[in-house]
Amino acid sequence: MLLISISMMIILMISMIFMLLSSLISSKLIMDREKKSPFECGFDPKKSSRIPFSLRFFLIAIIFLIFDVEITLLLPMMNSFKFSNFYSWIFTNITFIIILLMGLYHEWIQGSLEWAE
Repeated sequence: MLLISISMMIILMISMIFMLLSSLISSKLIMDREKKSPFECGFDPKKSSRIPFSLRFFLIAIIFLIFDVEITLLLPMMNSFKFSNFYSWIFTNITFIIILLMGLYHEWIQGSLEWAE
């Protein structure tokens, strides 16, 4: 028991020394503060966070996410061909692709895919 407590104290001391050294060595200059600030979609982190943003940017991001998820659903379809009936596999895949194409056509008609203001 004594050996475990001694080893725990040594581990604690080593970690404290490393944390102290890293805080002393790290540079915390005012000039580096701008470099270390996060960059979020062109927003300045020092100003108000309640400024309006482009709705088109939001729609393009949502469309990207939808079609990104679509790719993750399309890729395993080839593996499922081995384990299912050919006609049910074809029907399922064509139905899935038609639904996605209808969504893409709707977005195209609504003008969500055009970036110009």
